[in-house]
Order: sequence, then C-alpha cells, then structure tokens
Amino acid sequence: MAQADISIITEQQLPAIVELYNHVFRPPENMDYFRRRFQGRYNVLVMLAALDNRPVGFVIGFELKPFVFYTWLMVVAADFRRKSIGRQLIESQNEWARNHGYEFTRFEALNRHRPMISLAIDTSYDIVGTRWDAVRSDLLIQFEKALGEPGH
Repeated sequence: MAQADISIITEQQLPAIVELYNHVFRPPENMDYFRRRFQGRYNVLVMLAALDNRPVGFVIGFELKPFVFYTWLMVVAADFRRKSIGRQLIESQNEWARNHGYEFTRFEALNRHRPMISLAIDTSYDIVGTRWDAVRSDLLIQFEKALGEPGH
C-alpha cells in the first residue's frame, strides 16, 4: 500500500487533472470539458492524489441534492492501481462530505469497470440500482453509502 498525499485543488491546478485524465481515457478532453461539468454545481470538490509530488489520481464530486454528495469521476493512473490510491481518494472525499453535512454519497460505475465495482464493495457501498447507458452500450451500477459518524 502506498500512502498518497491527498489535497483539495483549485481551478488553477486543473491542468494536472486534465493531463492525468488524458493519460487514462480516450478521447482526450480539455479544461472546458471539466468547467462545463462544474457549471451550476454546488460544492464542487476536486482532490488530487500524489506520490513523491507526482500526480497519480484524482476524484471529482459535487452536491447531487441536499445531504447527498455525488462522485462524478475518479481516476488512478494505470501504474499506480492496486496500491490503495482509489480507496484513499474515496475515503478522503467521504470524510470531506461528512464534515460538510452530507449524509450519503453516491456514484455509478460501468459494469465493465470491475476494479471500481470491487472498490465500492470493499468500502461498504450498497448497490441501489442500475441503468442502461446507451452512449457506452453498457450497464451502469449505482452505489450509495450512508456516511454516518466518523470511523463508520
């Protein structure tokens, strides 16, 4: 297990997020892709994971509705997977959400993204539904976790 430095970043640091995203996903995106997604969102949170000052992952979330925080996107660079970086990101985001009054956190994972599904189960998320994603031609599995008290 690698202990990452997790920090909340500002919009000025978004280029690091865009670069990491484009290292993992295709087609590549630019800063406008992220800015559009943030428009009209309340409590946008971007957390960056770094090892030895090298960005290795990030998580982005925002308020879905009062008391529910939504994880929109999580990325861990391929050479840093299976080192608990994803777990550290999700736990850091959940701690932030709990400390800001959210009672639940939710996210969706494509059925073919088995590592994300495993992470959800390992971090005590419940499967609360599914929906078909026609754009990706895949099933999205919906997860939710009650945040409860710290340490639970």
